[in-house]
Amino acid sequence: MTRTDVTTEAEYPGPSGYAAARLRLLQREARSGPPRRAALARLTDDWLTALFTTAAAQTGVRGAALVAVGGYGRGELSPRSDLDLLLLHDGSAGPAAVAALADRVWYPVWDLGLALDHSVRTHAEVRKAAADDLKVQLGLLDARAVAGDLGRVAALRSEILTDWRNQAHRRLPALAALCRERAERAGELPYLLEPDLKEAHGGLRDATALRAVAASWVADAPREGLAEARRTLLDVRDALHLTTGRSTDRLALQEQDQVAAALGLLDADALLRQVYEAARTVSYATDVTWREVERVLRARSARPRLRGLLKGGSRNAPERVPLAEGVVEADGEVVLARTARPDKDPVLTLRAAAAAAESGLPLSRHLVRHLRTGAPPLPVPWPAEAREEFVTLLGAGESTVAVWEALEAEGIVARLLPDWERVRCRPQRNPVHTWTVDRHLVETAVRASFLTRRVGRPDLLLVAALLHDLGKGRPGDHAVTGEVIARDTAARIGFDQRDTAVLATLVRHHLLLVETATRRDLDDPATVRAVADAVGSASTLELLHALTEADALATGPAAWSSWRASLVTGLVRRVAALLAGEEPAGPEPLAVGAEQERLAVEALRTGGPVLALRAEPEPAPEDGDPEPVGVELHIALPDRPGVLPAAAGVLALHRLTVRAADLRAVELPTGLGGSAGLLVLSWRVAAAYGSLPATARLHADLVRALDGSLDIRARLAEREAASPRRRGAKAPPPRVTVAPAGSRLATVIEVRAQDAPGLLHRIGRALEQSGVRVRSAHVSTLGANAVDAFYVTDAAGETLPPPAAEALARAVEAALRE
Repeated sequence: MTRTDVTTEAEYPGPSGYAAARLRLLQREARSGPPRRAALARLTDDWLTALFTTAAAQTGVRGAALVAVGGYGRGELSPRSDLDLLLLHDGSAGPAAVAALADRVWYPVWDLGLALDHSVRTHAEVRKAAADDLKVQLGLLDARAVAGDLGRVAALRSEILTDWRNQAHRRLPALAALCRERAERAGELPYLLEPDLKEAHGGLRDATALRAVAASWVADAPREGLAEARRTLLDVRDALHLTTGRSTDRLALQEQDQVAAALGLLDADALLRQVYEAARTVSYATDVTWREVERVLRARSARPRLRGLLKGGSRNAPERVPLAEGVVEADGEVVLARTARPDKDPVLTLRAAAAAAESGLPLSRHLVRHLRTGAPPLPVPWPAEAREEFVTLLGAGESTVAVWEALEAEGIVARLLPDWERVRCRPQRNPVHTWTVDRHLVETAVRASFLTRRVGRPDLLLVAALLHDLGKGRPGDHAVTGEVIARDTAARIGFDQRDTAVLATLVRHHLLLVETATRRDLDDPATVRAVADAVGSASTLELLHALTEADALATGPAAWSSWRASLVTGLVRRVAALLAGEEPAGPEPLAVGAEQERLAVEALRTGGPVLALRAEPEPAPEDGDPEPVGVELHIALPDRPGVLPAAAGVLALHRLTVRAADLRAVELPTGLGGSAGLLVLSWRVAAAYGSLPATARLHADLVRALDGSLDIRARLAEREAASPRRRGAKAPPPRVTVAPAGSRLATVIEVRAQDAPGLLHRIGRALEQSGVRVRSAHVSTLGANAVDAFYVTDAAGETLPPPAAEALARAVEAALRE
């Protein structure tokens, strides 16, 4: 069928005319947002009306109508939105005529390449389809007549709404289950680095579900800010469609800067923050609304039973169970007691929040709003009761999150902690981080609540967990800035000077243990003494150890493992011994484990490399899901130039991803009164894909790499040239620095770079070419970032003079930039 078979260009704005008008409309920046969506819907209406009117006249079909449903029915057409259309007819025309009418409407749409979701049904068929399929019924709630018999569409819409309200007791629980399943699948939009604007919890589907709930007359969503939040998400989706040229709802990392520019925003961080703010408004409204739906439906189902129990015409009110002074549970929520006086009780807000978190109950939205407007601010410093209730709230575990979100949604958190607003909805555009800054702080407190039995001052641990990243809302090093904020906040909360100093130390050094354990030589006395000097006391060290673990667990899977945990624990043990009065010993002759020692002895005997692979599953996290299997690869061989780049290159050739690594130079007695130098390398690796290579193959390739018969550099270059370039945000350049006062025994070179196959091989080659000796190396991979430290000396085993050390750092950096 050709376009001229349907109608002529002069009779309506035909496909080419509509396409041109549509393009002009989308290019008008001044008409972006709701006006442009509405204008696009009107333009599409006019085109489809002309198509339908002409087609109905040609086919002789009467009593039919073209109906827009879903997003098109709401008049919210994004640039690449599907057209959801229903051809409604009365059944009087024959099937062939109705099919011809449909073809004359559908084909021009398809000819333009527009996505079309279409159906052809009678009135009765529409109602049956709605009764059988919840998603069909939801789309019909927004049904709107485009052309044809408008009265027929009005009657259908009225009946669909009546059916929806009559079936609310059955349909709303099904819709709630659908929303929960979608949230589990797509995640929480306010915290995702690459969110799905439509499917994720707090997205456009949830906003549409709230409209459906309101249409049922069972409950209504909180309206404050909801329309604006929905508009924000739609605007972002419009910009996403225009910048990508695709019908997509996923805000991918590599497209965020373009979308931000299209919306006139400063950068991708500003874009994500705007999206997160909107999504939180929608998700909070969603949570509150579904609780209200559940409450109303539960009350309705109980009425027949209550009628049989009522005596003398009395009515039974919901039971009110006391939880704390001025706070009770009623109907599954935390509400104010009848005797409560919020205007006279500034601690009531925290008391109610703590009671809700401890009991695992939600705060009533009416209670939170009442407290926001009616409760006086806490005096500064806070009274002891307020501080105790605050600590109780933080220590309640998982239930703290929902309570905190309710307080935050009404602006109460910012009133309690003025610096909170700077980190609220602040994105962390780093795959290592699961959450935004503010949610990460709450999650750290949740994790810390499970570690309170390990410390003598659980209150300081919980508060430090909540405060440790507040510095990310200000310029500069967030740990340094955070120390100042922690002092001010601790004094505000009412801690004395001693406790305030401890909290400031914990915040200032919250990264100290994990960074030192993974990037420094723990056998070097200078390493242990530096940590002891920073921490100052055994009690603070105990708190810092727990905070380190809670922070890492709340960051994401890539930030913590049994490997890192053992390194941190080993460091803490050494620092604790020093703080107890034991002087740190120097490096032992063989500062390696029993397995590495066995391999070193074998390497000394054979004169060549010895390898051992050992697979070990990580401990299951608290949710019970097993982590990927970790694999330890140990290599021991006589000390000689080129070992590090050769070993790292062989691993890269076999597509092994290095999660962590440790290299040590050791001395073993030869039995002839002398000693021999060996290198022991311990790797934590994982196969990029497929199975692990056989140890024999690794051994053979390592021997070839060491004797020069295997050109690793050329092989890696060939692979890189053959690999398709990955799209994505441009990585920041590598940075190589000399760690000041890192060690008295060696010069410490720190490398921070984007992780990539062969990266460690390139670093090793650069060090070898500079003529230095690698005494030890400590490699750590966090998501897409490699953070490595290399202890190097000159050929005589001495530390490098400062100019030589700086020259070495520049040389390694230059090699990585090539």
